[in-house]
Amino acid sequence: MKRSLIREHIFVLIFMSEFNSPQDMPEEIRLYLDSPEGRADEASRAEIEEKTGKILGLIPQIDIIIEKHSDKWSVSRMGKVELSILRLAVYELLYDDAVPEKVAINEAVELAKKYGQDNAGKYVNGVLAGIAKENGI
Repeated sequence: MKRSLIREHIFVLIFMSEFNSPQDMPEEIRLYLDSPEGRADEASRAEIEEKTGKILGLIPQIDIIIEKHSDKWSVSRMGKVELSILRLAVYELLYDDAVPEKVAINEAVELAKKYGQDNAGKYVNGVLAGIAKENGI
């Protein structure tokens, strides 16, 4: 499975976590990956589950970073789509050495253009550019 499709599945699951309790997410992840929309080969499925679990476990730390760079917007005021994309991208930028920084940013912008509001791509790019600059990326 293509890396961008794996990333898109992870985004969907992070988005779903906004509407489900942490206790329900393992079952929600399983149900999604068993659905026609979420089908993936075994290796991709394992990667999706692992990475999603890591991101969900780091949300408090990731949200602090996002808020710091979101031009006075708290995460509670952000659109859930944009917030989910930012959570995934910040994880890839700061916690996942396997993903090149430019790829993480570009893929996040593309997800924002596809799923977000009109200016979501620009907003996501701006937040991530600030995070990258602060972290010497």
